[in-house]
Amino acid sequence: MSRPFFLARDRHVHSIVAAMVPKQPPRMTVFRLPRGGVRHFSVSAARREILDIAALPDRIVPHYQQTKASSLLSLIWPQPPRNVLLMPKLHAPHVLVSAAEFAKHIYANYPGLNLVFESHVAKSIHDQLPFPIYTAAPAEATTLFANKIDLVTTMGGDGTILRAASLFSMHHQVPPILGFSMGTLGFLGEWKFQEYKRAWRECYMSGCSVSVEDLVEPHTQVAARQAANAHLTDPHKDDDTLQSPAWDTVRGNGQCMGLNRASKILLRHRLRVGIYDAQGRNINEQLLPTSTADPGDDIIYPSPVSAPGTGEITKKAPIPYLHAINEVSIDRGAHPHLAIIDIYVNNHFLTEAVADGILISTPTGSTAYSLSAGGSIVHPLVKSLLITPISPRSLSFRPLVLPLNTKVVLKLSKRNRGRELPVSIDGKRRVAVSHGMEVRVEGEQLEKTIEHGWRGGVPCVIRSSPKGDTDGIAQDDDSWVGGLNELLKFNYPFGSGEPEGQH
Repeated sequence: MSRPFFLARDRHVHSIVAAMVPKQPPRMTVFRLPRGGVRHFSVSAARREILDIAALPDRIVPHYQQTKASSLLSLIWPQPPRNVLLMPKLHAPHVLVSAAEFAKHIYANYPGLNLVFESHVAKSIHDQLPFPIYTAAPAEATTLFANKIDLVTTMGGDGTILRAASLFSMHHQVPPILGFSMGTLGFLGEWKFQEYKRAWRECYMSGCSVSVEDLVEPHTQVAARQAANAHLTDPHKDDDTLQSPAWDTVRGNGQCMGLNRASKILLRHRLRVGIYDAQGRNINEQLLPTSTADPGDDIIYPSPVSAPGTGEITKKAPIPYLHAINEVSIDRGAHPHLAIIDIYVNNHFLTEAVADGILISTPTGSTAYSLSAGGSIVHPLVKSLLITPISPRSLSFRPLVLPLNTKVVLKLSKRNRGRELPVSIDGKRRVAVSHGMEVRVEGEQLEKTIEHGWRGGVPCVIRSSPKGDTDGIAQDDDSWVGGLNELLKFNYPFGSGEPEGQH
């Protein structure tokens, strides 16, 4: 017989045998988690989707507990955070790659997380992630982020942290910000990206075991009641601590951090800013779009009369003030002549400033534009605000440091030749003011509340001190002093020598 006959016969036999063998289901890779949990991963195509953040649950508000041993606050999560906003540095492809690496790690090892990105970032990164991500339309981001985000993680320099803070500039409460230094300066960024596994774990697990021995703080009273209820269902449960079962699914979860090892929070003071026209009407709603909105988009502002968490919003509702974490500036812009600005402090006329401009800064902003203009360096825990002239005509016009509750008003002098001067908030130009208009600035007060410990400010996760500091005092200044010496080269001598006294 010919060779084609044998080939045809062999193919026929193979087809009969294949039909007799039962088909096997698709193989699945199974990763076993601690405490008996099992997570299945299908071989189906990755779900590279961008979903609407409105479908996510409302934000979890953490507690901030004050301790006697430290000026910083302890971060206490009542339950694991779920909705995490990741903010990489813009126009930096290498940072976007790192952001994708970070996102894959926390999504795989911390169940229940929903990762959120700004809309323009989501479009660039979703192809690199094998799971769905969430975002909001630019016009609605300001409201939705405030209602949904539990924790913000930034990857970049100080500008990225300012961008994160600006998303919540119209709100009293800001989610905790975990900052990785991947930018040019990184004075505000606490962590190196190479340490992201440790940094994230410490922040995520902070407060997962809450002591209920001290029933002075309101949230520990709630913990005590929850622990009592848990004890009824499980008599063998330890009475000294309360641990949410949601933390049990974290891979490699050993002992929770507890109060003594909770992440430290620095509440950075903000400025409250209001722009008023010649008739004394607040015109904050006319300011330029925030960093999340594209030019020409209508911004949806939160209604000042709606209850928190109701989701009620109105377009162009009056906004009594905006918040700035660094500074508010008014300058001469492109005009060749110096600006002439009248400065009032607590309704008292202080001086007529003739300069390139005026800065009103926070202690956090004292190492930014104010420092370049010759202002003082102020520790972020000092409750104060700064008035710094920008290239004043008079050499006797020196920078001022005032109490945080001081009310400062900037008015354009009648001698200002009818020009409009631009006003910037945290480096973003928002509006131009003319004669008769006012810029009213005062420090935002931090309020102690029954529900969450503190209200106001920008809570930044502070890196723990590597030193053996049993009192917890050195860590209050460790990163700040290190930033002055290493980044700003404070009092660095000329030449190649080291500063005296450095060890």
